[in-house]
Amino acid sequence: MLALIVWLVGIPLAHGAAPWAMSSFTRRYGWTEGWPGIWNLLGLIPVIGGIALLVWVLVVGLVETPRRTRLGLTPSYLLTRGPYTFTRNSMYLAELGLWLGWAFFYGSVPVSIAFVVFAVVVNVIVVPHEEQTLEAQFGTRYRRYKENVPRWLGKAQALEPQRSLRPVSEGLNRRWF
Repeated sequence: MLALIVWLVGIPLAHGAAPWAMSSFTRRYGWTEGWPGIWNLLGLIPVIGGIALLVWVLVVGLVETPRRTRLGLTPSYLLTRGPYTFTRNSMYLAELGLWLGWAFFYGSVPVSIAFVVFAVVVNVIVVPHEEQTLEAQFGTRYRRYKENVPRWLGKAQALEPQRSLRPVSEGLNRRWF
């Protein structure tokens, strides 16, 4: 329940309200009379893509999470379905897409700088640390996953069929989740 509240409140605040607030205190390039220019509107493409990817991650997470899950900094299960078949960092990719989109939409230098800082921190510090943690937790299973699915984007290789942590629900097409 707590995770759902974080998803429904924390993520919109961090990746929607924060860029808006940052852009409110500085000049918005491309905007005239309080409205975004045509080039600014192109920023909505990665925003919509980021939102769609976050929703997909949430749905897959809700469907795939075992009923009894141990909360903590180290995950108790490895999620490799849905968007995680295309990129190992679906959630970060979605969040970075949001920040990039907001930077273009608002035409904001501070939001652009925040995007670059966020991208560097995630790529240089956060993701390598998480990969070490996941490799320690899941061993060979994570190493095989890591070999077959790109960190960000790229060509994914076919994964071996997975053993599910729980039975597949009747009538639910897991291919899309």
